[in-house]
Amino acid sequence: MKTLNKALQAKITPKQALELLKAGNTRFVDNLRINRNLLQMVNETSDGQWPMAAIVSCMDSRTSAELIFDQGLGDIFSIRLAGAVVSDNVLGSLEYACKVAGSKFIVVLGHTKCGAIKGACDAVELGNLTALLNKIAPAVFAEKTITGNRNSHNGAFVEAVNNIHVERSVQAIVEQSNILRDMLQKGEIGIIGAIYDVETGVVSFMDHTLILEEKKEAVEAIAG
Repeated sequence: MKTLNKALQAKITPKQALELLKAGNTRFVDNLRINRNLLQMVNETSDGQWPMAAIVSCMDSRTSAELIFDQGLGDIFSIRLAGAVVSDNVLGSLEYACKVAGSKFIVVLGHTKCGAIKGACDAVELGNLTALLNKIAPAVFAEKTITGNRNSHNGAFVEAVNNIHVERSVQAIVEQSNILRDMLQKGEIGIIGAIYDVETGVVSFMDHTLILEEKKEAVEAIAG
């Protein structure tokens, strides 16, 4: 597996970047990960980085994007914080990843049994965590199908909220970043939401959130 450089990155399309991530997760699940010379990759990335994708994911210790997608040093940007909450800092990081560093694809990666989602479901208040969980709260209120046991003890409710939160995070990125929205409209990048299963290692991609290859109608529908 070659270390990504500027020339290789330039040849990768957004669609190919997504397929590379999917293939990497399949290898991870099948325990057929690529045997990489990490020291060589350190040397080959010492003068720069040309990642193909940017992953916005949770800080959960079980959800390292590099491992889940079987990627090496310099292959992906990994933006991690509790609940994979989208903020100005996340948007700025994504704009750098795509507009400046040339990444072709964005994945918003939630995961099952997420502590931040559970905390939001229970309206937990704890220091600075309170403000973060408040950003997940709209997904809790948006979940209308489950009427009983709307708390963290109801696994179905937690996962329903989780799915809504990921969907809304994709939407927030498109709505709140003029730079990324323009790149999506031009087909320069793609974006999708996904959920990682902490029990199986499988990443389930939410195809209805996919924006790829100049789907201007989808971008305009989200951005209003």
